[in-house]
Order: sequence, then structure tokens, then C-alpha cells
Amino acid sequence: MAPRPFPILFITATRIGDAVLSSGLIARLIEEIPGARFTIVAGPAAAPLFAEVPNLERVIVLEKSKDKGHWFRLWNQVRHREWGLIVDLRGSAISGFLRRKRRAVFRRTSGLPVHKVIEASRVLMPDGDAAPPFLFTSAETEARAQALTAGFGPILALAPAANWVGKTWPLERFAQAAIQLLGQDGPLAGGRLMVLGAPEDQQVIHSLRHVVAKGKLIDLVGKADLLTAYACLKRARLFIGNDSGLMHLAAAAGAPTVGLFGPSDEALYAPWGPHTRVVRGPREFEQIRAVDPGFAQALCHMMDLTVDVVTASARELLASTEGPAIERQRTKG
Repeated sequence: MAPRPFPILFITATRIGDAVLSSGLIARLIEEIPGARFTIVAGPAAAPLFAEVPNLERVIVLEKSKDKGHWFRLWNQVRHREWGLIVDLRGSAISGFLRRKRRAVFRRTSGLPVHKVIEASRVLMPDGDAAPPFLFTSAETEARAQALTAGFGPILALAPAANWVGKTWPLERFAQAAIQLLGQDGPLAGGRLMVLGAPEDQQVIHSLRHVVAKGKLIDLVGKADLLTAYACLKRARLFIGNDSGLMHLAAAAGAPTVGLFGPSDEALYAPWGPHTRVVRGPREFEQIRAVDPGFAQALCHMMDLTVDVVTASARELLASTEGPAIERQRTKG
């Protein structure tokens, strides 16, 4: 007999990276609650990540308004139902005004800060294991990714953009790193270059298109939705990128991931997983923050991170891993 439907209201982040880091909770709920049915609330940028969650009833896009009216609009959309569980990673008061059997709401604590994956996991499992990031993709999305990445040679994926110039490694250094890794004597010799970014990041592809021959370039800048990009990243042999949503997407996909850090705290935002590395220049996060306390300056804080440091980390990670995540999954299967 089919389990009785158990409605879950899951309120997650506005930003892509934060939403990815907490995504493992949905997979955990699917495993543990027979009959789970999801209504997922997310910001406009992050909402597409959840389009293919099993037993999904609805994705509600929560657009912020200055008068906080978005919470009233959300309440008006979900108030007519009794929820089996409300998970609120935004720490709002809305669950107190809704009928529910149980709720789990994020609350800030006075303890030492922890990685965002652990922080999110503690909302549901205060004493349990961290729920690693995980996104669901359909067979159609996987087939689309397979078509986009079809070809010969390992894939080096780059995501050179970020939401602020302060944490953006110079484009010419991405190009130099790619040339070293894909060149004749590199560990990915004969491989292909996959470049990811949003539609507004077109300058990225213009700067990198000459790094490899035309037939070796996979241009996904503004051409792949988030879930398709995630599925493509499962097929990458290595990912290098700034601290961004795409970096977290790559790590969640299982791609060996080198995250480039400067004015970001890796203790909180490092890419999650065993096949990940963090590299930074000689300055620690606190040293950079001392120079730019509010992180409001239009100043690149990544200039002291050299190409040699990044490629050395990339070579070590390649030597310690076996291949793309999609191949590892087939081997295990």
C-alpha cells in the first residue's frame, strides 16, 4: 500500500551557493519519510535547482521586497494547508502562523561558526551527520548534458566569474592555468575546456575561447540552466573556479574541485566533499578583512594567488582522484 502523503514546506536560500549547501536535507527527508511531498520556497536565482526533486508539488519563488511583504505573500499561498513538517532555513517567523505537526527553524547560536553544510544539517539533525549537498536531475537533463559534453578527452571546467570583483581571480590567470593543464605536457593533455557562467558573463568566453582549438571548447556561458550545468559538471575531470554558486554546484556534482579563495572564509564556505581543495594566496581571510573590513571596495583581493599555486593543487587533486563523477557512479553500479 502506498504511504500516506506527508506534506513538507521547505524554505531555503536566496543565493545559489547557500541553496546548494543545504540541498542534502531534501535528499535526507526523501530517504527517511515515506510519502514525503514537497513545496519548496527559494529565491529567484536558486529556485531552478529544485525543479526535478521527486514528489515535488510546487516551487514557490520568493522575491524579496523592502517592506518584508514577501513573507505575507508567502503566508497567503501556504496557509490553507496543514503541513506535516516545515523546514525553514531562513529563520523566519512564518511557521508560527501556519498549521503544522512539526517545524525545524534555523536559529543563530552564540557558538563558534561552522561550515554552512553543518549549520544547515543541524536544523533537522542537531546531533546527526552532516547531509552532503545533493541535487536531483531527470533522465532528460542527464541526456541533455551528455549531448553537450559528447566528445573525446577529459574535461577541464572553469567558472571564472563571481558576484563581486573582490573575489574574482584574473581571467588571464585562468587562461594560463588552463594552458598548463591542457597543454602537451599537462596532466589533461588532449583534453577539452568547458566554461560556465551566467548570460551576463559573456566576456569570460571571449577571453578563453582561444585557449583550446574550436572543437575542444564547450561553451556553456549563458547556454545551460543550473541543473543542466550540474549534470555537465558530473562529467568534468576537474573544476577550477572562484568562490561562487558554480563552485558549490561542481563539488555537489562530485567533480574534483579546486576553489579559489581570498575575501571568503573557507571555514564556512569551502567546497564540500572529499574531492575538493581550497587554495589562496599568502594572506589569510582575516588579513584581507583587516584591509577591507566591510568588503565594499571595488578592489580585487585575489592578485596574490599565483597560477603555480593553483596548478600545483590541481595536479595533486588529479593524481588523487580517478575520473569524472559519472564514471565513478557507473563503476560502483
